[in-house]
Amino acid sequence: MREPPAPAFGASEIARHRAERPEGIAILADPAGEAPQPVTWAAFEDAILDLAARIAARPGFAPGMRIGWIGPNAPAMLALLFACARLGAALVPLNWRLSVEELRWVERDAGLALLVAGDAVHPFAQDFRARRPADGLASGDAAPRAGFAGAPGPEAPLLIGYTSGTTGRPKGAVLTQAAFAANAANARALFDLTAADRVLTVLPMFHVGGLNIQTVPALLAGAQVLLPPGFDAEGVFDACAAHRPTLTLLVPAVMRALIAHPRWARADLSSLRAIGAGSSEIPIALIEVFHARGIPVQQVYGATETCPIAIAQTRAEALAAPGSIGRAAPLCEARIQDAEGRVLPAGAEGEIAVRGPNVMAGYWNAPEATAEALRDDGWFRTGDAGRMDEQGRFWFTDRLKHVIISGGENIYPAEVERVLLTAPGVAEGAVCARSDARWGEVPVAVVVPGPGFDRAAVLRHFEGRLARFKQPREVVAVPALPRTALGKVQLAELRALASAPPRGKAQD
Repeated sequence: MREPPAPAFGASEIARHRAERPEGIAILADPAGEAPQPVTWAAFEDAILDLAARIAARPGFAPGMRIGWIGPNAPAMLALLFACARLGAALVPLNWRLSVEELRWVERDAGLALLVAGDAVHPFAQDFRARRPADGLASGDAAPRAGFAGAPGPEAPLLIGYTSGTTGRPKGAVLTQAAFAANAANARALFDLTAADRVLTVLPMFHVGGLNIQTVPALLAGAQVLLPPGFDAEGVFDACAAHRPTLTLLVPAVMRALIAHPRWARADLSSLRAIGAGSSEIPIALIEVFHARGIPVQQVYGATETCPIAIAQTRAEALAAPGSIGRAAPLCEARIQDAEGRVLPAGAEGEIAVRGPNVMAGYWNAPEATAEALRDDGWFRTGDAGRMDEQGRFWFTDRLKHVIISGGENIYPAEVERVLLTAPGVAEGAVCARSDARWGEVPVAVVVPGPGFDRAAVLRHFEGRLARFKQPREVVAVPALPRTALGKVQLAELRALASAPPRGKAQD
């Protein structure tokens, strides 16, 4: 006798929470605002079912359809994720900070069939609707519920997360329903998530970190999610005072902003059992400040390609080994390997590699990139260097890729350099990171001037072509780029030039 198909990701959990406490609050939107907006478990499941039915009723719908979302953090995005799970569709969260040109590239590469706009006035939402009026669906559109067929398999793609690549073009990591389930199990174990928790989500959910490290796992556990539209230091303190969150997730730039705020010293943060932290290396000085307030900082290591939890700390590990990125997550394996994929012993430095059901199925429409990142036996090459100690703890040491991490956002120099080299008056150029007290790192362009070179004009050249956070904060002019005998730009020397005092007027 054939077994019934497994329910779609999250379907049974959401239904159970509704049955047990239909009027309990699943999500509290804008918790620090003048009028917080509660979403009950009954209302949340209704929103999921209504949205799934509306999408399924559209002409041309088929499982596997890619559906975009653009907008700030909102309950509607979470409802759309679970609706996609029931339909066997794939959600493509769009980074609203990107330019229209960049978002159009993602639209074409993913083959978006539909765009759900949580922010109807976003320039890309307006651009999309102008070009494709039949394919734009506002999150508040009303429509009657209809029946739809669900129960897609666990290997059905659920989300395609676009992450910038070293070639300068983003790649879409395909994350399946099974990967989401494994990631949620990892999160619940690492953070001891239960229905009694209240999770404050301040990081953008268009990244899998903000979406998947705590938020989605919290809903599966029956916990309440406090969901402001974005990060605001004052709002975080207000939310902590009014709603007593037990967990939250931060990145170094957000941690610095909270510490620098006048309310930090007197803010009541006693409800926080711990915070998760990730996206880049967490300076030990930041960790110590939070630990001094009695708040353990649980580091989480991973990538879009790992859904993202791969290596992480428990609360006990956070207190025992500050600075470590933790141990392999419960449903994930991790190791240190050499360039040929051979496992290295404890203490040796090499590339961090991970394997598990949480790892992506591959990159969308990019078989060569998939083959480069994923071995046949399932090990994912992170491109990061680290070591494992005798106790099985992992320590991050450097990034093999030349990624710039600014305020939790990944910036790849090749992507910025493609635009830089089209700027007037630039004969040669390269982009690298410069340390920044607020953002951790910011991009800086080092250029060899040509005829008509003007620093201000070069900076203006990026406007509308790249997101603001990717645009160089300064242009440093040099007689020649530092290169090896084979012509490769020397990164250490380039960074030294970028960090030198600016010549002429400061640019920001």
